[in-house]
Amino acid sequence: MPSHPERTGRRPALLLAGLLLLVGLAAGAARASGGTASKAHAAAQGPQEAGCPIFPASNSLNQDISHAPVDPRSAQYISSIGQGGHLHPSFSSTPGYGMPYLIVGPSQPKLPVHFFLSARSSEPGPYPIPLSAPIQGERSGGSVDPGDNHVLVLQSGACKLYELYKARRAGGGWEAGSGAVFDLRSNKLRPDGWTSADAAGLPIFPLLARYPEARAGAIKHALRVTVPRTQAGFVHPATHFSSSSTDPSLPPMGERLRLKASFDLSPYHGQALIVLRALKRYGLMSRTKEMPGTSGVRTTLVGATATSSRSNRFRARPSRP
Repeated sequence: MPSHPERTGRRPALLLAGLLLLVGLAAGAARASGGTASKAHAAAQGPQEAGCPIFPASNSLNQDISHAPVDPRSAQYISSIGQGGHLHPSFSSTPGYGMPYLIVGPSQPKLPVHFFLSARSSEPGPYPIPLSAPIQGERSGGSVDPGDNHVLVLQSGACKLYELYKARRAGGGWEAGSGAVFDLRSNKLRPDGWTSADAAGLPIFPLLARYPEARAGAIKHALRVTVPRTQAGFVHPATHFSSSSTDPSLPPMGERLRLKASFDLSPYHGQALIVLRALKRYGLMSRTKEMPGTSGVRTTLVGATATSSRSNRFRARPSRP
């Protein structure tokens, strides 16, 4: 099975102590039809960007999990994540927070891409990624901080998503540790065992909180969350793991989490309320970044002013058959 190195770089983290409850998606819902969800649980219209669907409304990432059953291992997963940790949204007007992305047109020229870590589980180039595409961690002067160094490009018209991990410009093209191409009109998953620009084999862009959504008043999809440790396993739509642990108390890659229904949203307003509503309805999709000395979860949310909330009410819902 192809391996993927653990990620480094900035990530976000809301406080998980006492208010959040892990909710794992039932395996049947998460795995059915190649990672699609039941139409009864899908939003009437899924998220959109640049005239493209961000996967069909029936896709598991766009699934309403507010009434999904609780995973029997919920309490163990929460304990392993760290109930005293923080769920910190990494969005801000401050440069360096969040995840940059670029939208290009249908006629964007394609450039060669060389993969130096996980070539066998990366779609070969060329990719329509211009050399001007922003790299995660890139400073205004052109220097790039060490880290994940993702590049995310959505091509309108074709409605395809191109994502790179550990990306760097190389001559007239790109070098990257790994890469992935996603057809945004399809629910097709990557092959089991394949990584992507994310160690879980998941797409990154569809799981980010984006400013246009907050401005429109609703986030209609799951959000990306990083937990400190995971087990050596995954549940769809994830297709890859990077852990060697056989500890069943650790969540697998792709575990779905949601905000507890009883969590009171009345004190919140504005963008914070929009995010919290999304956490109740669509929840979080887990992936890992093992960082010594950390306990807590971290989400990557893009484009809005950061608002933290003390919380500890996530619950895990069943993710296995």
